[in-house]
Amino acid sequence: MPARKSFIEKGSTSQLNRIRSNWEFRECESFGRLSMRAKILNLKSQEVWVKEVIKNLSEFRNRPLAKRSEGKSAPTGATPTKRIAPKLLSLLWLCAIALVAFLWNLGNIGLVDETEPLFAEAARQMTVTGDFITPYFNGETRFDKPPLIYWLMAVAYRTLGVNEWAVRLPSALCAIGLTCLGFYTLQQFTRSKEQGSSATSPVRDVTDLTDVTDVSKKEEVRWQPEEETENNNSKLKTRRLPLFFSTPWIGAALIALNPQTIAWGRTGVSDMLLVGCMCSAMLAFFLGYTLEEQREKTEFSTVSASRFPNKWYLTFYVLIALAILAKGPVGIVVPALIVGSFGLYLGNFRQLWREMRPVSGILIILAIALPWYILVILANGQTYIDSFFGYHNFQRFTGVVNKHSAPWYFYFFVVLVGFAPWSIYLPAAIARTRFWQRSYWRRQPRSAQLSLFALFWFACIFGFFTIAVTKLPSYVLPLIPAAAILVTLLWSDIIAGNEPENRRIKLEKKPNYLPRGLLVTYIFNVIFLLIVAGAIFYSYNWLGDDPAMPNFPQAIQQSGLLIVGGAIWITTAAAIALLLWKRQQRWILVANLIGLVAFIIFGLTPAYKVVDINRQLPLRQLAQVAVQQKLPGEEFIMVGFWKPSLVFYTQGPVTYYRAVPKAIDYIKESKNPTSPSILLLGYPEKFVQLGLQPNQYQLLDSRGAYQLARVPRTAFR
Repeated sequence: MPARKSFIEKGSTSQLNRIRSNWEFRECESFGRLSMRAKILNLKSQEVWVKEVIKNLSEFRNRPLAKRSEGKSAPTGATPTKRIAPKLLSLLWLCAIALVAFLWNLGNIGLVDETEPLFAEAARQMTVTGDFITPYFNGETRFDKPPLIYWLMAVAYRTLGVNEWAVRLPSALCAIGLTCLGFYTLQQFTRSKEQGSSATSPVRDVTDLTDVTDVSKKEEVRWQPEEETENNNSKLKTRRLPLFFSTPWIGAALIALNPQTIAWGRTGVSDMLLVGCMCSAMLAFFLGYTLEEQREKTEFSTVSASRFPNKWYLTFYVLIALAILAKGPVGIVVPALIVGSFGLYLGNFRQLWREMRPVSGILIILAIALPWYILVILANGQTYIDSFFGYHNFQRFTGVVNKHSAPWYFYFFVVLVGFAPWSIYLPAAIARTRFWQRSYWRRQPRSAQLSLFALFWFACIFGFFTIAVTKLPSYVLPLIPAAAILVTLLWSDIIAGNEPENRRIKLEKKPNYLPRGLLVTYIFNVIFLLIVAGAIFYSYNWLGDDPAMPNFPQAIQQSGLLIVGGAIWITTAAAIALLLWKRQQRWILVANLIGLVAFIIFGLTPAYKVVDINRQLPLRQLAQVAVQQKLPGEEFIMVGFWKPSLVFYTQGPVTYYRAVPKAIDYIKESKNPTSPSILLLGYPEKFVQLGLQPNQYQLLDSRGAYQLARVPRTAFR
């Protein structure tokens, strides 16, 4: 027995030296067997010694890699250039996404009626009057939205001049910032996941081996050759995927490259500003949520002793305050609903409440958002309260405003089309979270709960605005980043060949195995793209309803863009079908992405130009004519329609009348001794309805569907 003990001690000493010399810990499994063998031989002192070594090795493993490798040569190939290259490529990827989705041709088309010019002109009038408290449009107060978007546009005007680029730049920058923060969040999630998987290495499992007490198992324990041990450990290594298949790269592409985000990221309104602030706040919350977990591990405390929340929670509060300044109470109500329901589901709401320091957060929000609301109420009194809080917030939720009603299932179609083609994978991504397994999610570390948080983010916004009576497609824009995160994590698992960790039964997979749910999703992906292609080909018959551009169907057909757009999606569908037949799942993502980018470059962007030429360009040209031809004191009147872009491009007041009888009554009753005539803009048939003959007015210009004329006031008497 002493000889056997001496033999084991010598073996254990050599084993320890081998572990110390290998910083990757490839021999820890053998070391665990040594501990078990020592226990079987009832060598208590040897067992204590082995456990102490294991503890020291575990502490050594948890140290930063730079410290562990101190004094040793760096691994082969770990040159500074190779460490910088992924960061540089990631930066170039983000720049390419920003250019294609938001910056390319941003200011090459005019402002689109009716909403965009309202914001642009209100911001311009702020710069002219110097009143940055009360927004005005066309000489009247505009209480629809808070001032943050106007302030940002005003800054852009001072920098770039009053033009379309300056109007849309704040929205584009918000979309780009959200994309970058989404990239960073997914990058942190990936690192945490890799660290978590490395923590399940043999060193961690050694403790379980030391607790084996069944002596009857001693015959099953065998020493294995070193070569076999290395082969087993080599299977634990994750195969390295190309950088463009990494989770942050996929996530950034999906957050930015979808119809909803592209459309509103290139429009000068407050919607993308709200999304940028609110969704960035959600990402900041999750980063702060995981940071508290790291702090707990290092400080051995569930809540930090600091009186202030951590840096990401502080960022969360600042962004919430900006969201309130972007669009009002919805900027805090919806995030509170998301965070509260997420904490209640996991059962850590009280801990969240303590670590977020809500009192400090509320003070930060009030300090940023409250001053403007106080000033605007002092300047405008009850009128502002009734208009903004009553009509534009409470009444929009409880009633129909501006005839914007829709059925309860409206947002299902909005998400399907607005998040295409990635929306096809959203049901599979939601099901893959296994959100009904609450006990599983409560056991998971915070860093592994990103998909669950994204699901609550998506569901709360979808449910909140489905309940609201007034419905618009832009209302669910803040759930698009959450949907992108869900689909990104699904695709990351598909590419890596991973099964959900919380799946109860894991079956042995055959080569080129396709799960039934994903197979159905891939097939539906092909069918959906074919439907989109058919809709594009057939859309010629749906494009003749706008009286402002009666020649648009012929123009879009002559441009050949319908054929180009349909052909792109048919080619994409064929490529996906081929990849599915070849069982190349991961490349289906690439095919969808290439098809979408090709459609944006060769189909969507040129189509925007055709729409602008037929719908907005005539108004801009007539606005220039009106500015040149307008006499001092002459009034500019629009009859039959309301196009706010004329106010922006003429930079002067315009009188609007939709109903012809009301316009006639106004002209008859109005008295302007300084000008015996008016400038009148409208459709030719409106001139007939006004009772005007061609010899009663001077036709100044005619563009598109409109004509501009100087009409004597005596013609209406």
